[in-house]
Amino acid sequence: MRNEPPMNIERMLDLIWRAAPESVPDWLPMRYVEWLPVAYEVAARFERLGRGRSNIYLVLLDYADSPRGPCGVYVGATRYSPADRFDQHKAGIRAAGSVLKRGLEVLTGPVLHLQGLKRAQAAEIEEGLAEALRAEGLLVHGGH
Repeated sequence: MRNEPPMNIERMLDLIWRAAPESVPDWLPMRYVEWLPVAYEVAARFERLGRGRSNIYLVLLDYADSPRGPCGVYVGATRYSPADRFDQHKAGIRAAGSVLKRGLEVLTGPVLHLQGLKRAQAAEIEEGLAEALRAEGLLVHGGH
């Protein structure tokens, strides 16, 4: 799908999801995200040291109705699995407003290597990753 126009990628992803949803890996997003390669590149600059129970997660945000751009990203850290934390946001449990209102899906792939961190390191990476993504021109929320 590399170097394909966005509309072709969206169509191909839709076909994959409809044809074999149970075989699609968790890290594959459900829609085309133009800046996803940048997110992978930036997240790869961070590494896990030691083992813990905290996880870094990214949530794709929908800004299609805004002049800020079609998509943004929320950066968070949690002791829950990223999918469980996303569900909590959407249910209004300790929810960030941006995820509650605009959250589309968890972007698992870029931060797959940043799971099982010590809490202090997770807080550092959350902040650093948010800053680094902002520096690349992405619309970022979270990253306290």
